[in-house]
Amino acid sequence: MIASQLLSTTSLGLGWAIYLPAIAWAVWRAPWVELFSDTRRQHLLFGTVLALFLLWMVRRDFDSGVSYHFIGMTAVTLLLDWPLAVLGGVVAQLALLALGRQDFAALGINGALLVLLPVLVTECCAIWVERFQPRNLFVYIFCCGFFPAALAALLCTLFGLGILWLDGIFPMPPWLEDFVGYLWLVMFPEAFINGTAVTALVVFYPDWLETFNRSRYLQAPWKDDEPK
Repeated sequence: MIASQLLSTTSLGLGWAIYLPAIAWAVWRAPWVELFSDTRRQHLLFGTVLALFLLWMVRRDFDSGVSYHFIGMTAVTLLLDWPLAVLGGVVAQLALLALGRQDFAALGINGALLVLLPVLVTECCAIWVERFQPRNLFVYIFCCGFFPAALAALLCTLFGLGILWLDGIFPMPPWLEDFVGYLWLVMFPEAFINGTAVTALVVFYPDWLETFNRSRYLQAPWKDDEPK
């Protein structure tokens, strides 16, 4: 998460220009009828927003104005599908804003980095996996859970550093060339948290995952090779 004083007016405006249309598109595509008629889905949405809020509250705030926390949007996207995942991330951001833990001016750019980008990566990976229609359960867990979370953490970090570098307000540390080694310390915990959550949901509550094809992944093995 980046404070507004570290960003230029152009970056702040660009963040809002990306974030607001995405929110409007998510509102348009959200399954409101199913949401209002299904109490289970409502509980999942509210519980997910609370979990995101608590996860984002556990963070390290640096004196420079940059904060670090886990994202968690990969598991949320697989659980709710992308429209409700985006809206859930927005509500969690507004809760942080109400507590003074986020700047309103930087809400757009932080939302684009920490909400839209992970949701986009996860959705692309889920579509790619679904296109091949694998029957192996572990393909879904690793290619839709662990891998997208690690990739999203990597891209969020690199894009955030790129924006700070282009704006030129944030003083880059002299050891930035050694930062590649630290990326694993960002990617692995993010992949572990989201992958573990997805694995637990697949094992105990597969019906909760909107992107999980239970009839294909959990069906009985083929028996074509058995003697008749």
